[in-house]
Amino acid sequence: MRADERIIEEITVPPYEGRSARIRKGQTLYIIDVEGKQVGDFVCFNADDPEEHVSPVHMRSSLSSIRLKPGDGLYSNRRRPLMQLTRDTVGKHDFFFPACDYYRYKVDFGLEEHPNCHDNLQKALRQYGLEPREIPDPINWFMNNALDENLDYVIEEPLSRPGDYVALLALTDCIVALSACSQDLAPVNAYQVTPLRMQITEPVSRQLL
Repeated sequence: MRADERIIEEITVPPYEGRSARIRKGQTLYIIDVEGKQVGDFVCFNADDPEEHVSPVHMRSSLSSIRLKPGDGLYSNRRRPLMQLTRDTVGKHDFFFPACDYYRYKVDFGLEEHPNCHDNLQKALRQYGLEPREIPDPINWFMNNALDENLDYVIEEPLSRPGDYVALLALTDCIVALSACSQDLAPVNAYQVTPLRMQITEPVSRQLL
């Protein structure tokens, strides 16, 4: 957090769970990796019109890139940014992979009851009365994947260390949800699931208005 900001809300996202929050225009959302090497599946909706949401496929088109860097917008399915990435202490994230879901663990690992990010995000969004039929594809903060010489994906352990973060400026009122990714059977989270933290801040000058 910068010296000219104050924290107005702090939310811990426990391992294997999701949490949601409302971020007002001009506020900043910090997503913090508390212990390191933990991926956070993140979705974002326009608070005034939830039919509009951050869309990774539109982001790739609007940014002409498959990487994220400070200054980039988080573009919606209506091709406008709802938030902007302003700071990033890691520099390696993913916006290709869908959230893990029931079928990921059933089909690939033979497990029926494993926690998953799709359900975590659905449950978290109910706090704000949002029950989308389909959860949009997420931005997977801190997820570390790369293309090999055959242009196939290789998933490696995250590069994030304890306390690493991204900062997202809200360009409109948003409802967001974040899941501490439940994948403990692959390198996604270094084979263990740990907490994340959301901090919502606003400029100190706002409290003087």
